[in-house]
Amino acid sequence: MGLKNRIVPGGLYFLTMTVVDWVDIFTRPVYKHIIVDALKFCQEKKGLELYAWVLMSNHLHLIAAAAEGKSLSDILRDFKGFTSRKIVATIQEEPESRKQWLLHRFEFSAKLNPKVRHYKLWQDGNEAKELISNNFIEQKLNYIHQNPVRAEWVDEPEHYRYSSARNYAGETGLLKVELIN
Repeated sequence: MGLKNRIVPGGLYFLTMTVVDWVDIFTRPVYKHIIVDALKFCQEKKGLELYAWVLMSNHLHLIAAAAEGKSLSDILRDFKGFTSRKIVATIQEEPESRKQWLLHRFEFSAKLNPKVRHYKLWQDGNEAKELISNNFIEQKLNYIHQNPVRAEWVDEPEHYRYSSARNYAGETGLLKVELIN
């Protein structure tokens, strides 16, 4: 990871995790639920502090930090490794019309990286941007919540289920988040 995207302890970050080749994998609820469940696990067991999030068809945005004594880089590495294995296993087990194509894409991407054995779901890196000013935080929070609106999936941010916009609208979201005032 380059120095410009280095994650330092104690920082609050805007993160983007993208699927290889921008493959639209998160179009089916079964794959979305894997992401939500894994984020919840990371919150409860690994020290992930989640402030905002949105899951789009081929990428995930977070505003996050790590609890004191925990490493955000380690949490993200484990999250990506687990979700990659779980999603590939689900593709192999569940009815999936794109099964062969998806597995081929992820297998091809793995062959380009000597550190990956079989399948590579996520692109390298997390595009970590440290949030150091209130204006930057507000800009990224708005960007995250407006993503499904810009994609014309919903008219209002809080109508999108796979996002923290509901939390910020005073409703119950799929994940607990620490609200940024």
